[in-house]
Amino acid sequence: MLELVCATSNRGKLREFRLASGADVSIAGCPAVHCPETGATFEANALQKALCYHRANPAAWLFADDSGLEVDALGGAPGIHSARFAGPAASDRENNMLLLRSLARVPPERRTARFVCTIAVLHDGRLAETFRGTVEGRILRRHSGSLGFGYDPLFYCPPLRASFGLTPAHAKWQHSHRGRAFRAMLAWLRDNQ
Repeated sequence: MLELVCATSNRGKLREFRLASGADVSIAGCPAVHCPETGATFEANALQKALCYHRANPAAWLFADDSGLEVDALGGAPGIHSARFAGPAASDRENNMLLLRSLARVPPERRTARFVCTIAVLHDGRLAETFRGTVEGRILRRHSGSLGFGYDPLFYCPPLRASFGLTPAHAKWQHSHRGRAFRAMLAWLRDNQ
């Protein structure tokens, strides 16, 4: 049995990780910890978060992710600032509304984007490995669906022919950035633990 601690205060992420973990994996949550995210990349922020959580919740195996949305017409923004795009305490709705306003004059063919996820895995407080997953898509002109969280209702995934906001969790997980990074992590852990 793989026993992991997930370093996140985001219940949506924790729910997705647990849903996809399989019978041979146990994922424990941990109390929220305030961790500054001052890195310039998803990788740097994932590692920073993992180390911060490990200091408060020592565990043999702990992982943290940093993820976000990169929109080509916005030069890759909101990127590492995805959760804070509309401000430090912005809600999903506020972030989504700012994204729609920012792309108001951008035609559909230029609304290409990708979700990015990097997971940093610590073993006994030291970096063991990082894993990256991406999914390409485009930003819709209006919300589509109420499933998921974050930018999901605005992100159209071509293989699904739907937004992530219309996609049940199990189907989203097969295509999502987080699902891809997480599956790579689990495969590595099964070979290396």
